[in-house]
Order: sequence, then C-alpha cells, then structure tokens
Amino acid sequence: MSSQSFQPARRELLRALAAAGAITLPFGKALAADKITVGVIYVGPKDDYGYNQAQAQAAAALKKMAGVTVIEEEKVPETMDVQKTMASMIEQDGASLIFPTSFGYFDPHVIKMAEKYPKVRFAHCGGLWTEGKHPKNSGSYFGYIDECQYLNGVAAGHATKGKKLGFIAAKPIPQVLRNINAFTLGAQSVNPAITCQVIFTGDWALPVKEAEAANSMIDQGIDVITMHVDSPKVIVETCERRGVYVCGYHADQSALAPKGYLTGAEWNWLTPYTEHVKDALAGKPMNNFLRGGLKEGFVKTSPYGKAVPEAGRKMADGVKAKMMKDEFVIFKGPLKDNGGKVVIPAGTALKQQDVTLEGMNYLVAGVIGKV
Repeated sequence: MSSQSFQPARRELLRALAAAGAITLPFGKALAADKITVGVIYVGPKDDYGYNQAQAQAAAALKKMAGVTVIEEEKVPETMDVQKTMASMIEQDGASLIFPTSFGYFDPHVIKMAEKYPKVRFAHCGGLWTEGKHPKNSGSYFGYIDECQYLNGVAAGHATKGKKLGFIAAKPIPQVLRNINAFTLGAQSVNPAITCQVIFTGDWALPVKEAEAANSMIDQGIDVITMHVDSPKVIVETCERRGVYVCGYHADQSALAPKGYLTGAEWNWLTPYTEHVKDALAGKPMNNFLRGGLKEGFVKTSPYGKAVPEAGRKMADGVKAKMMKDEFVIFKGPLKDNGGKVVIPAGTALKQQDVTLEGMNYLVAGVIGKV
C-alpha cells in the first residue's frame, strides 16, 4: 500500500484500512467499510445456460447494491491461470472479496492465494473448507440443490413410460453423486422399479461427449434425462430433438425444450453472495462454511412444463412444502448402494447439514453405473 493511502485525515485512514480488508481493532470491534470491490471468476462463458450463467446472474444483481463494484473474468481454466487472475483483481483492481466459482479452483489455487493475501476474502463454491487446515480468510459456500434434484426425480418418475431414466455427469465427486442419488430416490418414491443409467463424461464442459451420451441413452430406451455438467444446453436440445423428456440443472433451460422440459434444479447464488458482501462491508469475520437449501433461498425449482402430469405436480409440491419446513429427509436408512452394501443403516437419517453427505462416495441401488 502506498504512503499516499495514509493521510492525516481520519476518514482517509479508515478508508485505506478498510480497502485492505476487515481489520480487527483492539477492543474486538471490526472496522466497517462503505465500499467494496468484488471479483468473480468463471471457468466457462457467462452465457452457458448453466453453472457459469447462474453465478453470473448473481454477480449482475450484486452490481445493483450500493457501494459494490464487481469485476469479472470468464473462461479461466482450473490451472495457475486462476491464481494470476485473482492476483490481478487484488493488485490492479483493489478487490477485497473474491468468488472463484469453479470446483477445481479451491485446491491448491484458492488456498495458496488466501495464504498470500491474508486480508482478502476468498469465497469458493463447493469446496470443503476445514477448520485448522485451511486459511481463515477462505471459505466455502454451496447449496443443497439435491433437494431440487429429488423433486426433478419425482417429476421424472411420473413422466417416464419405460421406467428408465438417465443422468449425464461430469465427474464422480461428492456433490455430483449426491445429485444422482437424490434424483434416483425421488423417482423411486413414485415407482421403486425405476432405474437410472449414469454416464460420466470426464470433465465439466465436453459438449460432444454430452451429446453422444444423450443419444446413447435415448437409443437404449431411456425417456427422461437430467444432468450435472456446466452447460446443459446440448443435452437439453438433444432431448427435445429426439422427443424425450428432460429435467434442467443450474439455470432455467425451458426455452430450449418447450415440449419436453419437465422442471429443473436452479441455483440462487445471490443469497450467499449477498451474505458474504454484507459481512465484508460490516467487518464481520469470514463465514467459512455457508450452506442452505430451498428454505434458505440458495436453490429453487424451475416452473413445471406442460408434460408434467397433475399427479406429479401435486406430489412434488407436497414434498417441497415439507422441505421448506425442514420436515423431509432425502438420505435415510435403510439405504443400500448399487453393490448391495448398506450405506445408511435403518433408523439413521442424515439431514442436509450433516457433513457426512459432503463426502458421499457411492451410488444408490437402482443406479446403473460405477463411481
């Protein structure tokens, strides 16, 4: 920080300190600020009809907040490039809060930058921040979107005629497995005989492989497909073209499939974004582990498409109402994986906040595929 930042005037001094990050004063009080520069980094394009677009929508809404300046960088790979982007935002633009949004940014990139810039806050999407292991100025935010995927499953269970569903996923990480399992359990709540075929493409954005996976599933008689990839656009369009149903993910893709779109699991990232910004402006300590679901406004469902039967809407709405009251548990025993092993014993219910679910490493019975 230059010597010019430290002017005799008290107001200028406070502003200079605030720009450097939240400062704890001797009496335990935090120094508030009236302005903040926020950096948001995307691994893909901001208009991908998916993961990056959902984050970008939140960033766009942040720009309307008083005193908030937002700088963005898209198509930044999960390599040293993201460290360079973060450093540039901090040193050139004065960012004191960074949202590195892609899963692979966290370790080692966010961790290293948080150690290098201890007065800057790093709010990462999806990483599992651990007390005593990771820097206090870093943290993780995520939403319980498996709630919406369960509701996707309920809609799919009512729409399928062949009892064969498909799930196209990028990588078998816990968040993805949790979505696959929730979708399957939602469908099986309609009919226990329903199965779900899973294909892992290997990366977050591989449109050619995603199209191939969708076509392969449809050729096998699968009539409802959902996904966990960064941009569901190709999959949704393929399903519409081939005349099968689809459940969306990340953002609303209903415009891409007016006939076959059932509903979707969407993010509302503005909720955690706003909380992190307000905490930074108020000089509050970093919230290192921020989570929420439908009830907390972190996630939401897409409107029902015309193809969802009335019985499906009614059942899904009933489950959603229970979720909003914290009265519904998705993962409870007895529950077996698709190899026959008991993964949740009878009498055990894992609520959304249970960190055990953040380490999920199995596929439930009825899922065809391997981790």
